[in-house]
Amino acid sequence: MKENDSKRILVTGGAGFLGSHLCDYLLAKGHDVLCVDNFYTGSKRNIAHLLVHPRFELLRHDVTFPLYVEVDEIYNLACPASPVHYQNDPVQTTKTSVHGALNMLGLAKRLKAKILQASTSEVYGDPQIHPQDECYWGHVNPIGLRSCYDEGKRCAETLFMDYRRQHKLSVKIARIFNTYGPRMHPNDGRVVSNFIMQALAGQPLTVYGDGAQTRSFCYVGDLIDGLYRLMESPDGFCGPVNLGNPVEHTMVELAERVIAMCGSGSDIVFQPLPSDDPVRRRPDIALARDMLGWEPAVGLADGLERTIDYFRRLQGGGVQEEETAPPYLPQEHAMQEQRLHG
Repeated sequence: MKENDSKRILVTGGAGFLGSHLCDYLLAKGHDVLCVDNFYTGSKRNIAHLLVHPRFELLRHDVTFPLYVEVDEIYNLACPASPVHYQNDPVQTTKTSVHGALNMLGLAKRLKAKILQASTSEVYGDPQIHPQDECYWGHVNPIGLRSCYDEGKRCAETLFMDYRRQHKLSVKIARIFNTYGPRMHPNDGRVVSNFIMQALAGQPLTVYGDGAQTRSFCYVGDLIDGLYRLMESPDGFCGPVNLGNPVEHTMVELAERVIAMCGSGSDIVFQPLPSDDPVRRRPDIALARDMLGWEPAVGLADGLERTIDYFRRLQGGGVQEEETAPPYLPQEHAMQEQRLHG
């Protein structure tokens, strides 16, 4: 990329699972990256390999407080995203979603910068339609244990759209479905990391409910490519747009696959389904295909293999600070471009 094509890009939550991969991707594209994180759930290990990069800067900051920097674009990813973490301090979770959105929108307004909100499939709640498209308004409990996250993200979407209407701000909204891959927190309570950690330890895999509930799992490299395509899309398209893998899997199916791929002798045990846990979850990605030319390229088997390898090395102390990022732009996305655009 030519130097005059590069942008100064702020990534909030940049030391988190998704944020660190996004920082890698943007640097590989030739941009300058300012990573902002308060390290509540983010990890310095995720971005340690970037600290010597000449176009990378790290700032410890909580987005619930105003931030005064000079950038061209903002990716707002700051917020705990797993139930274990966001339910640990639900008031702070809501503040991060709402106050954080207000502060980043205020910054974008002052700078006349384009801003992307990392929203979530949780805005659909426990959906009554299947699969979920962007026109569906959702079925959300506003006072339940998950409400701090679900309603916080819904309010953030409201603020983004109102800033667009009232202040003509260039905004983008991505509704992110279940994403997995290297750099997931091993104790974040998400099903993929739970199953892999339990299988590698030879412990029983905990399945909640009867195991027939479904999720659709998107590999992190695919998701990051979708976020970038959304940010680069014309200003007339703001979303919301679903980003996720439309291939649906039951929890029992996922557990059996993880056990086999880990070479584990673990059993499966069943526990009661948590409150307000969605029974089915699968994105309709027709809008992303049409407007972004995007669809996932990494299948579950390949993605799980990479993720299991990461957790094996993490357990054995083999994940080092100087570990390089996954190859960006990934080969699978070059193949995807060829497939989609001939």
